[in-house]
Amino acid sequence: MITVENLSKSFASNGNSVVALRDVSVDVQAGSLFGVVGPAGSGKSVLARCIALQERPDRGVVRLDGLNTGTLDGRRLREIRRQLGVVSTKPELIAERTIAGNIASPLEQLGVDGPQRRSRVGSLLDLVGLTPRAAQRPGELSAGQLRRVAVAKALAAAPAVLLADDPTAGVDPEEAGAVLTVLDRARSELGVTVVVTTPDAGVVRRVCDDVAVLEDGTVVERGTVLDLISDPTSRTAQALLPAIETTRSQAARYDRSADVVLVGFASVGALLPEAAGRFDVEFATIGGGLTRIGDTPVGRFRLGVRGERADAALAWVAERGGHVTHTARGPQGVAAA
Repeated sequence: MITVENLSKSFASNGNSVVALRDVSVDVQAGSLFGVVGPAGSGKSVLARCIALQERPDRGVVRLDGLNTGTLDGRRLREIRRQLGVVSTKPELIAERTIAGNIASPLEQLGVDGPQRRSRVGSLLDLVGLTPRAAQRPGELSAGQLRRVAVAKALAAAPAVLLADDPTAGVDPEEAGAVLTVLDRARSELGVTVVVTTPDAGVVRRVCDDVAVLEDGTVVERGTVLDLISDPTSRTAQALLPAIETTRSQAARYDRSADVVLVGFASVGALLPEAAGRFDVEFATIGGGLTRIGDTPVGRFRLGVRGERADAALAWVAERGGHVTHTARGPQGVAAA
């Protein structure tokens, strides 16, 4: 587990002090895929470097499984750093070496013998889907393939934590998906705790379990992704859930409206039809739509509602895990929402 407590960091720039992080606190559960999301300049890369022990904070503590890393130096610091794999936005690969040779280089530095080294490299090439490219050199690969090589190299020494700083930067959308799949496989197949920084909410939607949202060096929102999207007013929900657009002609046919967020296969597939049957009301989707958060289907809908027991039906949906907000009576209320 990674615990960041009240971390602050500033840098000197043109004679001034520029604050990169302000009292940042986050908890990253072991074996999770944690996203740090924010625009350029929000401090997410600085936070990643502090967690990777590449930067020392001005104040605050980074703990790895309870160990205060601020007290480490010399040999002990180097030992702990080996438990942290880092993937930068510009992969540091040796142009003259093959892909397999680049992945093997950390193992060579650790003195791992030839048979073990070849076995480990073969497993990692398979993990990142690049076994056919093993004998090629970096100049022959695409940006997305190079990023996957960098992930394999960072995993070579079997770290407990992998930090990937904006891993899809400069990678086209199709290849970006392959990079994220590799990070997810590292978490699920190797048990590595993965921390990803990104400005792209789509990365969170695809692979993250938990998220911290940074703005101007401050955490403005944090929690599990599925919990945060349950609150339509959260920044995470606004970034990830389908937009709601309702026309006046759609709204005019119904007595009232309600906005509903449904999470999971059972809720998305059955909750509204069952409520309609139980309470003899009509639900019609007049805005919103479906998406996926990882493997979990999520629906955000604006419903047109007709029927005398509409309040009871909506309350029943809420009691069973649906998140009901913004109820308005009358077609004018629906249209104006």
